[in-house]
Amino acid sequence: MTQWTEEVDPVNGDFRVQLRVEKVLFEQHTPHQHILLIENRTYGRVLLFDGVAQVAENDEFIYHEMLTHVPVLAHGAVRRVLVVGGGDGGAIEELFKHPGVEQVDLVEIDEAVVEMSKAHFRSVCGEAFEDPRLRLTIGDGVEYVSGCADRYDLILVDSKDPTGETNVLYSEPFYRNCRKCLSPGGVLVTQNALPFFDRDWLGKPLARLRKIFADIGCYQVAVPSFYGGFMAFGWASDDPALRQVPEATLAERYAAAAVDTKYYTPAIHRAAFALPPYVSGMLV
Repeated sequence: MTQWTEEVDPVNGDFRVQLRVEKVLFEQHTPHQHILLIENRTYGRVLLFDGVAQVAENDEFIYHEMLTHVPVLAHGAVRRVLVVGGGDGGAIEELFKHPGVEQVDLVEIDEAVVEMSKAHFRSVCGEAFEDPRLRLTIGDGVEYVSGCADRYDLILVDSKDPTGETNVLYSEPFYRNCRKCLSPGGVLVTQNALPFFDRDWLGKPLARLRKIFADIGCYQVAVPSFYGGFMAFGWASDDPALRQVPEATLAERYAAAAVDTKYYTPAIHRAAFALPPYVSGMLV
């Protein structure tokens, strides 16, 4: 018998998507969520939390390359990075491609996600969890930034969509604590779901960020396994120039880093900040 997953839009519940399950590779109920890893002929291995797809093996490079390389190359001198969430290891795997990155602190609330990734998701995380530049903390990212004495050039919030316990990762107190953890000229990038469906979860968080940072914005990318069109990454910094770095400068940094990418290019970087009016109107 053919087995299917049924994925329900986690924010407004207005649509459902089914994925054919060729094989169940991992399943566990943890105190935080239901973790399911399946095999699908189109997407490869697909990780779902509470029935919602989070990472697909065959297109994760699009998401993770744009999450990481855009701020790293815009900043130009990232040495220390904090990643909140991201227990699949895809973001840290991309960060470690940059020789200038000296330390990455990963704070993941669910240890089972990390252990699952190391056992079954090496196509996504590679050897990132063994990289000596990694400091892994199993714990609450909100608590971590509230008591953090370290300073980072870049903070990535690689979270689930804004429902349930992840709502606090879109709150003004959390953003204020992130600001305190940033070095001068640092950048905060957040995962802000799909603006077409989840309109409040771009406009509302960026309105909160606007109270805290001198410059806010967003950039977009289309990830095939995230249904509903382009997804948005929120951007916050006190240096407006970082969103306007010329393509020629990005190309120089990209070449110097010798980063191997399958999606990111300096031209795509610049284009990702070009927003259609229905999205830019949410930022006012």
